Amino acid sequence: MTYSEAEQLVKGFEEGTWPSSEWTHFAHFVMALWYTYHHPIAEARKLIKEGIKKYNEAVGGKNTENSGYHETITELYIQIVIGYQLSFTGEYDFDALLSNLEAQPFIQKEFPFSFYSKELLMSKEARAGWVEPDVRPITLFDTEGKMLNAAS
Repeated sequence: MTYSEAEQLVKGFEEGTWPSSEWTHFAHFVMALWYTYHHPIAEARKLIKEGIKKYNEAVGGKNTENSGYHETITELYIQIVIGYQLSFTGEYDFDALLSNLEAQPFIQKEFPFSFYSKELLMSKEARAGWVEPDVRPITLFDTEGKMLNAAS
């Protein structure tokens, strides 16, 4: 994906016009990377969280206690995307971050289960608000500042 394609994705996301068939797991990460790269962290968090809720509704979805927006997963991935940027060892620009994004272990859908049991992560409480992990603490970096793999 190119910078221009990421920009188009984010524009479509913001306008609620991005095709829902293309609103993939990876597209969520591209959007989160865009906001955390281009905005201060507090503003990025707000844009991501409110944006997902708004987008879900724009494409006919609902944000309920059983579907749609999920606070714990969203916050976990925001922290991970920020950590990815902080630990990036290549030339620090959006294109470089984007081109390496898909190869990151945290892109795997099972990644959150390194920290959470399925029962807790899929609970109404976790969907509605942040819950602490029950499998192991969220540790994203080793002692040298390198991002850890989920299996670490």
